[in-house]
Amino acid sequence: MYADGLSFLDEERDAWRPFEALLDLTDEQLEQPLEGAHGWTGRDLMAHLGVWIEWWLNIARELAVSPDSPTFDRLSAIGKDWEARGDALNARYQAEWAALSMAELRSRFSTLPGELRGYLTVVPETRWLKDSEHLKSLFANTTEHYADHEADLRAILAAVGR
Repeated sequence: MYADGLSFLDEERDAWRPFEALLDLTDEQLEQPLEGAHGWTGRDLMAHLGVWIEWWLNIARELAVSPDSPTFDRLSAIGKDWEARGDALNARYQAEWAALSMAELRSRFSTLPGELRGYLTVVPETRWLKDSEHLKSLFANTTEHYADHEADLRAILAAVGR
């Protein structure tokens, strides 16, 4: 699908850019629950996206030094049991990120995507871009996941007049 990693990285960067608008909201706006976004707050959306980017950041760190990733193996196991465990796992992650200070939440949300892109530039492309399982998982946790939550982002931004 991609001739080189930079093509994917550019596409991922463009897909992520709209979500950066969440960083411009006040703390109060980020805490406001909405009907049109699964009852989520902006903070919840930031946490939800951040968690799955963080999974892949950890995978990329491992792939940078080895062709194997124990974190990828754990993520794959979660995917196989998603129907049974997905909602509980998302709730757990939401609670973990809800315990973060707003400053820490903002810091993670603003840096994790760039860190992931940075690590992917040093991971041999044979370990992610040309590995169909890794690439499918990377899509599912980045660009495809972002697309799944565009309506949530629009609802959150519309609720605060943006």
